[in-house]
Amino acid sequence: MGHALCVCSRGTVIIDNKRYLFIQKLGEGLLLEPHLGRVSTKERQSPSQRIPLGPSCVGDDCGPSLTPLAHSGFSYVDLVEGLHDGHFYALKRILCHEQQDREEAQREADMHRLFHHPNILRLVAYCLKERGAKHEAWLLLPFFKRGTLWNEIERLKDKGNFLTEDQILRLLLGICRGLEAIHAKGYAHRDLKPTNILLGDEGQPVLMDLGSMNQACIHVESSRQALTLQDWAAQRCTISYRAPELFSVQSHCVIDERTDVWSLGCVLYAMMFGEGPYDMVFQKGDSVALAVQNQLSIPQSPRHSSAVRQLLASMMTVDPQQRPHIPVLLSQLEALQPPAPGQHTTQI
Repeated sequence: MGHALCVCSRGTVIIDNKRYLFIQKLGEGLLLEPHLGRVSTKERQSPSQRIPLGPSCVGDDCGPSLTPLAHSGFSYVDLVEGLHDGHFYALKRILCHEQQDREEAQREADMHRLFHHPNILRLVAYCLKERGAKHEAWLLLPFFKRGTLWNEIERLKDKGNFLTEDQILRLLLGICRGLEAIHAKGYAHRDLKPTNILLGDEGQPVLMDLGSMNQACIHVESSRQALTLQDWAAQRCTISYRAPELFSVQSHCVIDERTDVWSLGCVLYAMMFGEGPYDMVFQKGDSVALAVQNQLSIPQSPRHSSAVRQLLASMMTVDPQQRPHIPVLLSQLEALQPPAPGQHTTQI
């Protein structure tokens, strides 16, 4: 069930025999109805109340708040400091009302423990705390002061700027390497989006929110199974980044890890243009399910090379069987990588 936890004094907790000091609340949220793609905070702190550490490591689209969770319970994220090492951590607390909630939280922790990869968020500690008839699942995670990829996209947009192509290619390579590790274990992320990609101190992308991960290859053999999977996707996969095959699951089909490739294409589009390709469709109340059935029209821009545009078009292929796998994309990306800073190339 995890490790022993106790609240040993006001403002401090002990996890795995280490004491952590509460610093501030980063966010709180409740998973909204399945068709809603985001969760906003119920409580905001004024800038004067925040410590100068930048956005939360689990920031939503609009600042330090909680991303949608794969649980039915109410959830919080607190910033804590390890008194044994002086480092900051994000403590994600999930209120578990039922046994299923506890199992989901445990599964999310188990997913984290599968990986020791620089592009996947590591789990520092996990425990389950009893509160009368209810429980809280606690996930202790590293704190990323730079926040998420979406925070960076928004920051640039506010100044009328965008990520450069070199920045995009480096970020995309790291994201693909994280997905490659997930797929190699036989899983798919299923909820890849800019708010689920953290940025490390050196700008390296780190995939988080592993609560929607499930087996990569799903063989659907009946209409009932198809409907169950479709309902699951409606609850767990953000609508504007959800692959077309998850909106209307066929009775006899195979859903594989290339749902992540579609979502990756949406992330690439957001890095190129400052918003996801279907964000405005959703915000205007139009049907995303219908919009994703048509081949995406990519705006022309002198900022982007034809190679990057072709890469995006391949990811956004509506037919999943024609969509490339991550290893294919990785080989293409490695060939497109700009020289490392300080490295010179010889022109012929």
